[in-house]
Amino acid sequence: MEFLNNNHVFPEVDKATEDGLLAVGGDLSANRLLTAYQKGIFPWFEDDNTIMWWSPDPRFVLFPKDLKVSKSMKQILRNTDFVVTVNKDFNAVITSCAAAKRPGQDDTWITKGMIEAYTKLHQLGYAKSIEVWLNNTLVGGLYGVDLGNGVFCGESMFAKVSNASKVGFISFIQNTNYKLIDCQVYTNHLESLGAMDISRAQFLKYLT
Repeated sequence: MEFLNNNHVFPEVDKATEDGLLAVGGDLSANRLLTAYQKGIFPWFEDDNTIMWWSPDPRFVLFPKDLKVSKSMKQILRNTDFVVTVNKDFNAVITSCAAAKRPGQDDTWITKGMIEAYTKLHQLGYAKSIEVWLNNTLVGGLYGVDLGNGVFCGESMFAKVSNASKVGFISFIQNTNYKLIDCQVYTNHLESLGAMDISRAQFLKYLT
């Protein structure tokens, strides 16, 4: 693990610790974030004063062709009153993700600094949001980073009503042509939708 200075140079990802921690420090400027994602690195921390950068091995990903949609979910997608949009309200999505209560977490990793940084990426055209609406009310969504290389780097999702985030995630994948969805680290929820581990070396090949 290395400490970053004011430049945007990251150590080689094979220098990460066993749990994937690569570096500490630096900032959340747009240039540094874009450099990180281009190298398969992402920030994840709970305190804006201690920025931590990760490149885990293995990497948890979803190939769109492997997306699993249950019979009950297919019925919901066909008959639902949900409306799915893209980039209609990025701020509402990322702040809702930050406010979401998650099992085993006392606090959010989506800090004020993270919200400001990813909002800047959105303004530059690199971060996008997917909104799920019910009766004109935002009830779910997700956001992530798109560098234009065919990989969507998912960051976080939230749901205020049952199935809302699944509807957004599935609809987004089915209506786009990404070659890979980067889920970063394992969750039961995403495994149920078809996500799997691949090696870091395999993942990095998809970024070029």
